[in-house]
Amino acid sequence: MPRAFKLMQAIVGPDGDEAVARRLLEDALLTDVDPLLHAAFSLNIDINTALERAAVSLGLAYFETVPAGSRSAGSLRLERLADVHFVRATTLGEEVAYAAPDFNGLMRLGAVNDTDPALTRRLCIVPSAALRQYLASVAAPDLLVAARQALVRNWPTATAGLELTLAVRIGFAAAVMLLVVTLLALPFLAAAWLMPVWATIMLLPALVRLTAFFMPNRATAPEERVDAQDLPIYSVLVPLRDEAEMVEQLSRVLGGLDYPGHRLDIIFVVEQRSPKTVEAVRRHLGNARFSLVEVPHSMPLTKPKALDFALPFCRGEFVVVFDAEDRPEPGQLRQVVNQFRRAPHLHCIQARLVIANGGKGGLPALFAGEYAALFSVFLPALGRWGVVMPLGGTSNHFRLASLRAVGGWDAYNVTEDADLGVRLARRGFACGTSSAATLEDAPETLKIWMGQRRRWMKGWMQTVIVHSRHPRQLIRDLGWWRFVIFEIVALGMILSPLLHTGFLLVCMGAMVMGHLELLRLDLWTVSCLSVFVLGYGIAFALQILGLIRTGQARLIPIQILLPVYWIAMAWATLRALLDLTLKPFHWIKTVHRPVSDTRRRQVAAE
Repeated sequence: MPRAFKLMQAIVGPDGDEAVARRLLEDALLTDVDPLLHAAFSLNIDINTALERAAVSLGLAYFETVPAGSRSAGSLRLERLADVHFVRATTLGEEVAYAAPDFNGLMRLGAVNDTDPALTRRLCIVPSAALRQYLASVAAPDLLVAARQALVRNWPTATAGLELTLAVRIGFAAAVMLLVVTLLALPFLAAAWLMPVWATIMLLPALVRLTAFFMPNRATAPEERVDAQDLPIYSVLVPLRDEAEMVEQLSRVLGGLDYPGHRLDIIFVVEQRSPKTVEAVRRHLGNARFSLVEVPHSMPLTKPKALDFALPFCRGEFVVVFDAEDRPEPGQLRQVVNQFRRAPHLHCIQARLVIANGGKGGLPALFAGEYAALFSVFLPALGRWGVVMPLGGTSNHFRLASLRAVGGWDAYNVTEDADLGVRLARRGFACGTSSAATLEDAPETLKIWMGQRRRWMKGWMQTVIVHSRHPRQLIRDLGWWRFVIFEIVALGMILSPLLHTGFLLVCMGAMVMGHLELLRLDLWTVSCLSVFVLGYGIAFALQILGLIRTGQARLIPIQILLPVYWIAMAWATLRALLDLTLKPFHWIKTVHRPVSDTRRRQVAAE
């Protein structure tokens, strides 16, 4: 105990009170928290400073980073990277051991140093974040191969990297356009007996959503607060590229999560080709919650490849992905842990994404309505039905073991969330939703919105192609009725904007040319009007319900512009078909901006 007390005194600092050091040590031992981390969090001191003080007091060498040019003296197993706290490397011709110990490890090293003073020439203490950066650089070639090839090797029929040949892409684009043209032409060319078939095809996606509309909203029962020592380690992956301006906001938001700091494993996953973002993250690595993994420049330049690169470093029981603009509710992780424990059959939980800037104009307001319908109405219904859930690209929480079991993310799919939702369902891993919210900002300009939507639609096309290429196996994996719902939902996402917009334009053109008389209510005219009214009416109803559930009822009036929004979606879908054919793996980066202090106060007030 005297050695531990002296070590804690050193960590507290030269001007530290003995009573403070004793209290911190006793509290840490009583709560089973690493005293080094407990002191850093309690005193709000840089973890690097605390570790350096400890090393100096024990007579051990300390470096802030593993020196550049150091070569690892042994091989590294990717599946064990998260547990590595000690590595041998050759630095300037000398073999040196670099260690990132906890408090007890420092105690043991101090005892060894007392009996073997030469240890200081063979051992160097480094921060945990610095050791992780070094491991990522040394293992980078193997990590890149695994990120790009693991799914290809283990599930080759479920990756866009193999299934999206040029012939397949061209065939899919041609089939989509042929189907759209055929369905739009049928009211003018087909016999009356085909009308029910045509109307059913046109309305199937809307009818699935109508069923979701009538699903009751389950209220979440109040939960008892779980003690910190009973909470598991939670890994948080934050993929970033060219997001230097967002790092300060992210660090503040993630540092404010209502979750024990010593149980948080927050990994900023940054492309090396974004040096300003790398430097911005490094300025925050004094926070013991944070670490940095740099992803070397390599194709494909996609978010899922970066996530796969960092996945071996996750050490939590659960893992969640947050994007650059995300502001999760402080209690989200605690709420999801409780939900996982109450529902052991769930392997993934999608938190509710809520648009915070819906009042900034018509486009953000319509985007907010779309998100409200999707994350507050439609996805909860799909989760309760036990069918394929198209996950959102962020705030999806996984059991780490389950995520690894399905192969992680598909590095070649530009809407990796939707694809992952399908693969989870095919392996029998159920997904659910949470009412815990994450705030995001919608694009405020049509240019940014169009780029983002093109990528999303292209990713949906990739997902449909990959998983429908082998229908018999897909039916065996999902079962008949889940297979049918998946195809309706997936194809509906792609076809609905094209059909509704094309239908609107065709009807307007026919009326102008005198080929469609609204007052002559024959069977086809009634059918056309019914499809038009029901299609938009159901979409409108879902967005109203979603906005009510998210407390954004003030945005309901602007939803009347939904037909205009769908015209923009149709144009994005057409451009996505072209992108799929010519640039299948190109990632269109969405530009983000931090939230101003004024906006943050406004959102908090709402």
